[in-house]
Amino acid sequence: MPETKIGQFRVIAKIEGISFLILLFIAMPLKYMMGIPEATKIVGMIHGGLFIWFIYAQFIASNEEKWGLKFNIFAFILSLIPFGSFYLTKKLFNMEINKI
Repeated sequence: MPETKIGQFRVIAKIEGISFLILLFIAMPLKYMMGIPEATKIVGMIHGGLFIWFIYAQFIASNEEKWGLKFNIFAFILSLIPFGSFYLTKKLFNMEINKI
């Protein structure tokens, strides 16, 4: 795990983004096309926990880095869009590199 709060948030955002894609593109089709509702229950609970972890990590990184409301809303909205977390991780990586 990276040492900086931005780096930690970046890793968590990537993990949360992957879980979102698994939920959308694997678990949901299994539920609605194959009739396996357990897929969304299991993956949904995991993704929910990771989403809470994402929000917590965003709060911690935001407090340390003094991000404004605009960036925090932007990061939150990206977490709701498929593949948005990966765009966010790119921005966070650039912020982390520029800080070092």
